[in-house]
Amino acid sequence: MKTFLSAMLERLRTSYWFIPSLLALGATALSFATVHADTLINAKWVRTTGWIWAGGPEGARNVLATIAGSTITVAGVVFSVTIVSLTLASSQFGPRLLRTFLNDRWTQIVLGVFVSTFLYCLLVLRTIRGTDAATFVPFLSVTVGLLFAVTSVAFLIFFVHHVSNAILADNLIARVATELRRGIDRLYPDEVGIGENSVAGGNEHDLPPHFEEEAQAISSKVSGYIQAIAIENLLAFATEENIVLRLSQRPGDFVAEGATLALLWPGEKSNDGMIAGVRRAFYFGNERTPTQDLEYSIDQLVEVAVRALSPGINDPFTAMTCIDWLGSALIRVAGRELPSGWRYDDERRLRIIAKTSDFAGMAAAAFNQIRQYGSKSVAVMLRLLETLAKVAPHLRRETDRGVLREHARKIRDDGCAQVKNQSDRAEIEERFAIAERGLRTGN
Repeated sequence: MKTFLSAMLERLRTSYWFIPSLLALGATALSFATVHADTLINAKWVRTTGWIWAGGPEGARNVLATIAGSTITVAGVVFSVTIVSLTLASSQFGPRLLRTFLNDRWTQIVLGVFVSTFLYCLLVLRTIRGTDAATFVPFLSVTVGLLFAVTSVAFLIFFVHHVSNAILADNLIARVATELRRGIDRLYPDEVGIGENSVAGGNEHDLPPHFEEEAQAISSKVSGYIQAIAIENLLAFATEENIVLRLSQRPGDFVAEGATLALLWPGEKSNDGMIAGVRRAFYFGNERTPTQDLEYSIDQLVEVAVRALSPGINDPFTAMTCIDWLGSALIRVAGRELPSGWRYDDERRLRIIAKTSDFAGMAAAAFNQIRQYGSKSVAVMLRLLETLAKVAPHLRRETDRGVLREHARKIRDDGCAQVKNQSDRAEIEERFAIAERGLRTGN
């Protein structure tokens, strides 16, 4: 259930309808509440207060109609500006970064404020009566409508400022990096250590004999990206049914219809109910999300860097900014114990073997493509080596040091192979020596 709620929350966060719909519902409820309050307020008392609107029926209609018409017009302008910013981000930074813009809560709130103001004024407008038979002017409601209008103007000014800052490369990169850091803290919290009901590294001897031969393959009925896997649900299910599951996929993988999701042991216990129960733990979508896929956020930063290094853009400074943030993320990961994919029940019996992300995979995602596309840029190669030197003091595991030493050698080799100037090669060799020494000694 927790994984399902996380996946649904991620979808709602990246939608432009959820928050505006909530604000619109709130404005609808407020209109009924203020109109009801107006029926209980003495009209003569209202005219003597001085701060509540006290005009006649015609004036109230004109005020609310003007506010409603202007706000829905401005809402269209806000929507147009949003679409333009999305188009700009897609062409300059990459289509994967559109999700970051869609996740911008302030843009959703601004749209919701204008739609709510329009809807509120429209609903209050229908209650005004100015005939000889009956006259009703909702003084308090009109006053609230005026407050809505002032608030909308303030949000319009804020929106112009917010959009102009959001499309700046450094700010956009920082937002993606912030999401990456939050994902690290969520998936690898300090206090969890190796993870509840998991054993670091696992033990192959815990696997049942002839596991591969006796296990039943469970295939996927749909195609798409795995956005999340409810591991805790699978652990409880495997414990209850006394089975062992080896997952063949992990969040972020694309699965074609008919591909194997998991192996179930013993295979003779397999039935339609068990297969359906395993399939329900996998949540699919048309795109990757950072819910359980940490490398997705890494890939977003890498995409910005690679585009910046393309001949058409040729912006190494943006690429170096991405490298700085990627180094910061690896420092954060280096100080955490990564949970094992070997999951055990309360009696320490193996139940699940899951595919998990490791430091080597994250480092490869962070550095490989930037090295490959940026090998002709001396500045980028030097920044990569400097970043490895900065990560070195924070590494806890010797295997992680070996991984980064290999990346340092690849960067040195590619840089020296592409750079013709002898002094530039010497500088690359010098930075490589510093990085390698730090990765060997931890200083």
